[in-house]
Amino acid sequence: MAESAKRRRLTRSSDVSDASAVSSTTPAPMDDISSWNGFCEVESEPAFFNIILKNFGVTGVKVQEVVSLDEEILRHLPQPVYGLIFLFRWREEDPDKQEQSCPEGVWFANQTVKNACASVALLNIVYNAPEIDLGENLQAFKDFTKDFTPALRGDAIANFKFVKDIHNSFARKMDVLNGDLQLKNDAEAKKRKRRTDTAEDESVAGFHFIAFVPVDGKVWKLDGLERQPQNLGLIENQEWVLQAKPEIENRMAQYEEGQIEFSILGLVKEPLADLVSALARNVRSLAVVAKRLDSLKPDWREFVESTTDHVSTENLVTGPDSIYELTHKLIEQSQLPPSLEDVVRHDIAEDIVECWQKLVPEQRGLRISIVEEQQSNRLDQERANSRRYEYGPAIEALVEILARKAVLKDMVELEEFS
Repeated sequence: MAESAKRRRLTRSSDVSDASAVSSTTPAPMDDISSWNGFCEVESEPAFFNIILKNFGVTGVKVQEVVSLDEEILRHLPQPVYGLIFLFRWREEDPDKQEQSCPEGVWFANQTVKNACASVALLNIVYNAPEIDLGENLQAFKDFTKDFTPALRGDAIANFKFVKDIHNSFARKMDVLNGDLQLKNDAEAKKRKRRTDTAEDESVAGFHFIAFVPVDGKVWKLDGLERQPQNLGLIENQEWVLQAKPEIENRMAQYEEGQIEFSILGLVKEPLADLVSALARNVRSLAVVAKRLDSLKPDWREFVESTTDHVSTENLVTGPDSIYELTHKLIEQSQLPPSLEDVVRHDIAEDIVECWQKLVPEQRGLRISIVEEQQSNRLDQERANSRRYEYGPAIEALVEILARKAVLKDMVELEEFS
């Protein structure tokens, strides 16, 4: 009934009605998506992966783009790096490189349904990092599938409604239609292949996400389209990412010069929690220093302000602050640096003042970093919301308006002559 009312409004000629029609974008109906048996394609956008992980219930991690395989850039990724996600146009590799069976201690799932590779790659990483907090649902699924084969785990993922609904929260109506069309085309292609017994054309190979992870002192390539994991060798010098680099570069070398048909994402420890902890330690340190100076040199604040290297204390945080997610409990539980405890223990006011002058600019840097991380998280959510929005109705409404105003015909004719 609401839909028919919208269609009636489109027949009016007022500018107000036109404007309201254009703005009638709504998210894809969740009922339609939750009943869909497929998985939608997910672009290689860190924001989408971060929102998927957040909705999975995974905490303390972040996905970010790896802009280069330069060794210095790889070494400066936030530590620890739990895994790499590599997007490329898939080609089958020599199956002899794979293990005969999935090794004990390596959690690996096959991809058994089309377009599920984003979620499969994420699960193949987080399930191999025991220090990651998986959340209730993923932890229960890991326990449930611990004795499964990779193929059975893949089937379990395909039927795990919790994962499928979160993955498909990025689906729009057109994604569902495209997904169904792909399945139809794939089925027809397989029939033709059986009839002609010819190999598939690599030019139509789809894009695919795979994972690289460190497990039990070795580097593993976990490709859901391969039957078993591939061992890339022992980890040397604790720099496992550098050992995954040659495998990724070999894949990249298969592309023609000038083609950019790949991307790399890193799943790393989220820095926000550590930054807030560092701020809590800084606030407690400032309080201890101020208290000690008050007893040794009551006029120390005037002295500090009169010095040439005076550091501004504007916006200095001295207690709990919701803006920075800083609580009284975090401050009380923070441990003072041993070096600071040694200085405060002595009665040399000048040394303690020097500590104060170091702590103030340190806090400014921490506050800036926290705000940047918070803004990054908000941008992730905004990008995800934009990706989920159903723009089809607005486009249809705009086309109808242009046609009704006799503008569309002129635009088409102009395009034909251009």
